[in-house]
Amino acid sequence: MKSTLAMVALAGLTVSSVALAENAPKADVAKGQQIVTQVCAACHGADGNSMISANPVLAGQHAEYITKQLKNFKSWDGKPAERNNPVMAGMAAPLSKEDMVNLGAYFSQQKPKGGSAKNRELALEGQKIYRAGIAGKKVPACAACHGPAGAGIPVQYPRLAGQYADYTLTQLKSFAAGQRANDPQSMMRDIAGRMSEQEMKAVAEYISGLH
Repeated sequence: MKSTLAMVALAGLTVSSVALAENAPKADVAKGQQIVTQVCAACHGADGNSMISANPVLAGQHAEYITKQLKNFKSWDGKPAERNNPVMAGMAAPLSKEDMVNLGAYFSQQKPKGGSAKNRELALEGQKIYRAGIAGKKVPACAACHGPAGAGIPVQYPRLAGQYADYTLTQLKSFAAGQRANDPQSMMRDIAGRMSEQEMKAVAEYISGLH
């Protein structure tokens, strides 16, 4: 279990390369852009650079990660959605698997504008956790999977760099409370559950300034 936890990082969700490989249709970026213009832009921006801190920045995110999250927001074959979010459930409901692949491809090709940490002291605290983890709590370093600059590792680990602190904190708290449960083998729930809210805030603040 320890070795498994060591391969995941904070504020993200691992993606199974096996699951993503299941007959994935070829992406059509132009069709993805069309859906973004009609549906996604209001909350995430036309280029995936959201202007609202409660909504995640999607620009530059790995295509497979976006596609997986969209699939998880939707109910398939009568089964409940793996990720519970009333707003995104409504957005994802009319999307086909092809639409989700197209959206992932489009957002992955957009350039993130990047953010900056607002609280230097808090960011420095988060930097320690991001780079070295919390040994006493068996919390692994985020950098182990998401990289020192938060670029992530396609296909498995999402990009974190420049993500809004508010959004990252919300996700960590949701994992800790078990409200977000689409993480394989409960890995993020286990890790976030070992962290205090202060530690989550610190990591989220540091991540917001990564480039």
